[in-house]
Amino acid sequence: MSTSADMAAQGMAPDADVLIGRRLRALRLERDMSLMDLASRAGISVSALSQIERGISSLKIKVMWPLAAALNVEPGALLGEGGQKQSDLYCVSSKARKRLPVHSDGIEKWLLSPPGASLTGILVSVVPGGTTAGSYTHAGHEFGYVLSGQLELTIDGVSYQCGPGDSFAFRSTLDHAFSNPGQEPAQILWVNTTKPGESRDG
Repeated sequence: MSTSADMAAQGMAPDADVLIGRRLRALRLERDMSLMDLASRAGISVSALSQIERGISSLKIKVMWPLAAALNVEPGALLGEGGQKQSDLYCVSSKARKRLPVHSDGIEKWLLSPPGASLTGILVSVVPGGTTAGSYTHAGHEFGYVLSGQLELTIDGVSYQCGPGDSFAFRSTLDHAFSNPGQEPAQILWVNTTKPGESRDG
């Protein structure tokens, strides 16, 4: 039977170690922590943490507890316990989708993109009559596609009426706001080049 060390020497890694490593890295990226940040807080070396994240080294019990404490999660979260879908580097399960805070009534947002992604994908839902709390600006660019319902989008003082199948794109530095003038909820697939915490949104 091959050991973890044998498989690492052959350029391979056990599936369990790879999954744990991916989960650990995803949790770290979700918290905007560098390898050095997490290693320092957990009291381990950067190289040791890097090897765990790459699935080259197995996660030992004595390391799991300080890592979990540094990430502010239960140790079982690193192992994928608890019956819920866990964070992943490249995919987001619908069951693990996170709700984002908003500043306006009648608008809900869920984060679609995985941690560390260069683009931020968001599912935006706007109830009839829902609107942003005024116009706003931030760095970056954005793109949107109306999945259902009606969306009134105002960009740089010009209003656009968008329905299912319509799309849009603009610089986020332009004043923009949106609302739902229709009689049914609107859903929009929205993509930003900025992270959720870097903009004051609706």
